[in-house]
Amino acid sequence: MADRTARCLAVFGTGSDVGKSVTAAALCRIFSDSGISTAPYKAQNMSNNSCVTAEGGEIGRAQAVQAECARLEPSVHMNPLLLKPSGNGVSQVVLRGKAVGSAASADFRHFRARYFDETAASLNRLRAAHEMVVIEGAGSCAEVNLRGWDIANFRTAMAGDAAVILVADIERGGVFAQVIGTLALLEEEERALVKGIIINRFRGDAALFEDGRKFIEGKTGLPVLGVVPFDPALDIDAEDSLSLDASVAHGFHPVNHKVNIAAVRLPHVSNFTDAAPLLRHPSVNLAWLHSRAPLDGVDLLILPGSKNVRADLRWLAESGWRDNILGYAKRGGRIMGICGGYQMLGTAVDDPHGVEEAPGSTPGLGLLDVRTVMAHEKRLARVRAQWLATSSALAGYEIHMGVTELGKNIQPLISIEEKGKTHPDGAVSADGKIMGTYLHGLFDEPAFLDDFLKGFGKGNGGGETPSAAVHKEMQYDRLAAHFSRHLNLKLLFDIAGFGGRERRND
Repeated sequence: MADRTARCLAVFGTGSDVGKSVTAAALCRIFSDSGISTAPYKAQNMSNNSCVTAEGGEIGRAQAVQAECARLEPSVHMNPLLLKPSGNGVSQVVLRGKAVGSAASADFRHFRARYFDETAASLNRLRAAHEMVVIEGAGSCAEVNLRGWDIANFRTAMAGDAAVILVADIERGGVFAQVIGTLALLEEEERALVKGIIINRFRGDAALFEDGRKFIEGKTGLPVLGVVPFDPALDIDAEDSLSLDASVAHGFHPVNHKVNIAAVRLPHVSNFTDAAPLLRHPSVNLAWLHSRAPLDGVDLLILPGSKNVRADLRWLAESGWRDNILGYAKRGGRIMGICGGYQMLGTAVDDPHGVEEAPGSTPGLGLLDVRTVMAHEKRLARVRAQWLATSSALAGYEIHMGVTELGKNIQPLISIEEKGKTHPDGAVSADGKIMGTYLHGLFDEPAFLDDFLKGFGKGNGGGETPSAAVHKEMQYDRLAAHFSRHLNLKLLFDIAGFGGRERRND
């Protein structure tokens, strides 16, 4: 056990996508605001939306967000086991930031149990360094068929002697069954850890739910810590593509005087948060598209990252997107490929070792004279860079398995600065209209983004648009204030073991 043992508060859910990640993020900021050294933790996450830590490891984006809310540098110990789905029931396994292989769904029960000691060691490491650890669970905490090998919920809570807060989503309906049914399915020792309930995503007048609150408290004997309203204005990086699917459009509708951008919602999309700065920019009209749609009026088409590039290339062909994209390019359309999207723009993606799926090669779109070979070793790096066409400064990170070779007559798009040295990255066509890069987060710097958008000859460039880092801090403070207004902070802090240290964040 750790020499210094932090208290643990676990945020578990009645199901998937009930708001556990955002609730845990809010609590990290609330406890941090009260002067309590707090770290986030999720034993096992499943997501293709990841980020790179300072030590050069990879974790789920939700835990990176929670770390930022706690005013900490993200660490691999905050999400020691990450599963990245690549299709056909197979996921890449990332242990403490490094890819260690792949596993099929049928094998999950075996390796999860095997890795529990590793994940528990990471939890103890966080407990030794902080006063509080906010633990996020996974999915529903009452999946009885998974109880024997679930390491993300009550097994972790028991290892950390955690007080458990149960989160339910009233927006999806059946909130009484969610809460009472979940508690009824728990074992006695699990049920004893649950200390309170949060009702999330309420719409309307919360006073109308007062009878519902009393009913839940009467049936369960547990306090409802708060009824948290849905806030559509909150802009927090999402954990996975479930949130993205809710915003997918059924066709593109251009807006005059704005830069009209379409992004393809690939089946294995990853790191889709690259487009977040575009979504909030006043000069941009952006839509995510899944079904093939006419691209009339589109100024820029984005091919985002992908966890299975070859499978998504086949999907582009089968769905009609390939012909749509090639026709758009032939008409002079501009295309930006990021990471996996960059690889798709090339002549082919070769996978001789079966990194993503069975060994083989898949033709690319052929819009850039580059060719990618998948490699076993994943590149993980935070970098600074320069956009070569304008010398604009960039910053971001790389997460990719492939190595891309440029043809003889093609130029790189950016220059990467790393450890005192520079090297080229990406590629751009001779006419400058087809671009690809491995750099995630390239739109985060407002000066570059404004210059990039001005190149389309529309809008006003945004002017005072804040950087991604400043925008995030504003949203984290807003998130904490929102939850603080609607939670019983005194009771929450008592449950967490820090009674009297609460500070309201209105």
